Amino acid sequence: MNLRYTVFVSFIVALGGFLMGFDASVISGVVKFIEPQFDLTKIQLGWAVSCLTLTATLAMFMAGPLSDKLGRRTVLKYAAALYFISAIGSAIAPSFWFLVLARMVGGFGVGASLIIAPMYIAEIAPPKMRGRMVSLNQLNIVLGISVAFFTNYLILQLGKSNTGWAEMLQFENYNWRWMLGLEALPAIIYFLFLFFVPRSPRWLAMKGLDDEALQVMEKSLGADEAKIQLKSITKSIKASPQKEKTSLKELFKPSMKLVLLIGIVIAVTQQITGINSVFFYAPMIFEQTGIGTDASFSQAILVGLINLVFTLFAIWLVDRIGRKPLLIFGLTGIAISMFILSAGFGRATYQLTDKDIQECASFAGSENLASMQNIVFYSDLDFNKALKNNISDKAFKEHQTDFISKAISINPWLVLIGILGFVASFAISIGPVMWVLFSELFPNRIRGLAISFVGLINSGVSFLVQLVFPWEQMNFGNATTFLIYGIFGTVGLVFVFFMLPETKGKSLEELELILVRE
Repeated sequence: MNLRYTVFVSFIVALGGFLMGFDASVISGVVKFIEPQFDLTKIQLGWAVSCLTLTATLAMFMAGPLSDKLGRRTVLKYAAALYFISAIGSAIAPSFWFLVLARMVGGFGVGASLIIAPMYIAEIAPPKMRGRMVSLNQLNIVLGISVAFFTNYLILQLGKSNTGWAEMLQFENYNWRWMLGLEALPAIIYFLFLFFVPRSPRWLAMKGLDDEALQVMEKSLGADEAKIQLKSITKSIKASPQKEKTSLKELFKPSMKLVLLIGIVIAVTQQITGINSVFFYAPMIFEQTGIGTDASFSQAILVGLINLVFTLFAIWLVDRIGRKPLLIFGLTGIAISMFILSAGFGRATYQLTDKDIQECASFAGSENLASMQNIVFYSDLDFNKALKNNISDKAFKEHQTDFISKAISINPWLVLIGILGFVASFAISIGPVMWVLFSELFPNRIRGLAISFVGLINSGVSFLVQLVFPWEQMNFGNATTFLIYGIFGTVGLVFVFFMLPETKGKSLEELELILVRE
């Protein structure tokens, strides 16, 4: 077995996960700037964030059949090209809808790499190393999220520096465009590196190219093991056309009621507790505490690092202590963290002093704010409503966070602890564990169809959460929004505690006997 070769190829392919994580979370640093630039409503702002998930979901269904026809490596090359086109298009976007279309192009790359990268790695890795090699993709997704938070902060700081090259590149004037355009660089690297990756041996065998498949497998398995594995693959391929095709009706048979219910609830809970609100709007949430733009971007980096560290813990623990204990621990942490966030924002007060109003006079007019002077507001809803009644919509969109940072009285550490606790709880539990459960819960004959079905539900809920979060903040307030997430987390916890069986150490056949009830 050639360990070095297997790791090298798997790592290159897993860079698709890095691009996916980067592309998904880089928007977190952009929302603050595009809202006033394109004069967006809160729903439009949510659409700019969530549109990526919409096309990614569609691509997830297209990528598998397309890779069977064209090859795994070819589809990954197309994905790399789509990432590049999306990055450049987003960076030069002259309008809101151009930006949305550019991000939707990137969504096709996200969906393709999410499905094909782990599929390719599983097909080339030796059985004993498959789990670790496939986990490289998940690790790269989390790493991409962390790097996006860091580069957003770096670009923001470069824009404020006096260095000649940073001024020449206009990081200050085009900060959000640089944030989005930077992805073009790893996209090019990924595209070029894929030329050093062989075609998938399983795909080659499917196409009858056994000699080339054997050559590829010999590089990772050795000559003797490669022949054994290739024989097994060709036998499986020959048998597969004889298998009965499964239909969606099988999912809704009475015997599948329990396992389908568990799958759907877990898929919904993973997203409806608000993880993508935090990943995609982290700086915006932190700015609501009044800490300022720089501090909010730097704290977003902590979100990425915590996510990375606790994902590694989850990979290490999932086969040691089991799925259900991790989920119970994580969902408890999710609910508590969201209640802490809700309490933190619920106890905040807002008051503009005469000094604050004078400092805001240049962009709002002191006479417009005179009626708000020294009035104490006990919620962000009331404060924002008063602001909107006294200043122009343009001034509100451009300087809302400036007003909040001057007026708010809150414990920002409480918010930081709540956010980091939530991310840690998610990353060590329902984030990665959901996919492990999906691979175990469903009977062999319908596993692929069932995972696609619950995956679609998961993506749909993710899209809706991202879309409505800015609207929720404006219409429900931060305290109520996070309270809702906490309640959903509690409901999910109760369901897991009473309804989910432990799958650790049980064969797939044993689980089928437990869950599928005739």
